[in-house]
Amino acid sequence: MKNGTVFVSGTFNVLHPGHLRLLKFAKDSGERLVVGVLSDRVAGVAAHVPQEFRLEAVKMHAIVDEAFLIDDSVNEAIRKIQPARVVKGKEHKTKDNPEQEAVDSYGGKLLFSSGDVVFTSLDLIRREMAIQEPKTITLPIDFMSRRGVTKKSLSLLLSKMKDTQVVVIGDTIVDEYISCDPLGMSEEDPTIVVTPISSKKFIGGAAIVAAHAASLGAKVKYFSVVGNDESAQFCRDELTKFNVDHELIVDDARPTTLKQRFRSRGKTLLRVSHLVQRSVDEPIQKSLVASVKKACANADLLIFSDFNYGCLHQNVVDQLVEIATKNKMRIVADSQSSSQIGDISRFKNADLITPTEREARLALRNTEDGLVVIAQSVCLSAEAKSVTLKLGEQGVLLHGRWGKDWETDQIPALNSAPHDVAGAGDCLLVATSMAMTVGANMWESGLLGSLAAAIQVGRVGNTPITQNELLHELAE
Repeated sequence: MKNGTVFVSGTFNVLHPGHLRLLKFAKDSGERLVVGVLSDRVAGVAAHVPQEFRLEAVKMHAIVDEAFLIDDSVNEAIRKIQPARVVKGKEHKTKDNPEQEAVDSYGGKLLFSSGDVVFTSLDLIRREMAIQEPKTITLPIDFMSRRGVTKKSLSLLLSKMKDTQVVVIGDTIVDEYISCDPLGMSEEDPTIVVTPISSKKFIGGAAIVAAHAASLGAKVKYFSVVGNDESAQFCRDELTKFNVDHELIVDDARPTTLKQRFRSRGKTLLRVSHLVQRSVDEPIQKSLVASVKKACANADLLIFSDFNYGCLHQNVVDQLVEIATKNKMRIVADSQSSSQIGDISRFKNADLITPTEREARLALRNTEDGLVVIAQSVCLSAEAKSVTLKLGEQGVLLHGRWGKDWETDQIPALNSAPHDVAGAGDCLLVATSMAMTVGANMWESGLLGSLAAAIQVGRVGNTPITQNELLHELAE
């Protein structure tokens, strides 16, 4: 028995406050703290973080004198080290403790900490991904009264969305959320050090637009270009899961766009994008047009979801707009701008365009005029019938021509406690355009889109919106 040595073992997915209390109690119980971290093989399904990351996180804590991986059993490690004391959490005191036999074999002592570990590492990981409480969403009563919109009329519109034929084309993106445990500042240079805890992937870009539409009841056909890689297969699997009929053309010269977000305690620390921003080659453009043309033969709505990563070359856009117009389809377009790239006005003759204020100003090269002037100008530039101008925390501005006159109104942001704004625009785009397709006016469709966006920002990660979620809010 090594006098003064105290031993603690565990999985340690995250060094949460319960762990820290346990380690401090153990350190105070002796002179030297040794920690055994269960390997992936030993921990099994309890290991949500790779063993090397879990071990590194424990080693970096100042209170720990030594840490190692346990790849056989805890009892074998105890017999080998023969610590004076083995410490476990207080919650184990009334349970069976197999370590007692190993400790008794050499005359050691089993201690239980004075504080309970009341939550687990997995609880912390799941908490960030949890859905926001519905009570943070408030319907705009003044707007509804002013425009004659009722909960009943919105619910009726939702019921009409079933079996709508929707075609979506645009850039496919995979969004990866990497949850991290902050360890502190590096001693070598002024750099924040974190340990990855878990990773979760979501389909994004135009792919999630297609999934939103299918989840709201539409029959969806989705067209895009991807790389020959793991991310592309992930997208195929997810689209199949969400009942989206898809055709993903492989371009060996580009990767599937992957955007990684490193997050800790509800905040994004860093974003890393793996992408190529050049147009697809002419043979792929022709293949896209041919496939989409066939799908448009019996469709009601064509959605362009453009992230300016090369899928929607202008020749492709122009040909598809002409095809959709001849087929008397609704045409809706969204073009998200990265840096100074992007022009929503290149999607001509749309029934609806949904740029942010910045994207509209970028297309117009106008940083001075007011919002109503910007909204009308971008409509005229794009030859669009209406625009939903996204204003972030200020909600949306609705502007369009009905008959000879232009009308304008604003809907405030409906969620008072957003978790993650990524994907809000995609949700709004789909719900607004599908409502418009089944007969909603500008005010009804704009409110359904805003409500969908409010639900989306209340959770982390871009997941398809459902009719039940919308109906739940309308029933409150």
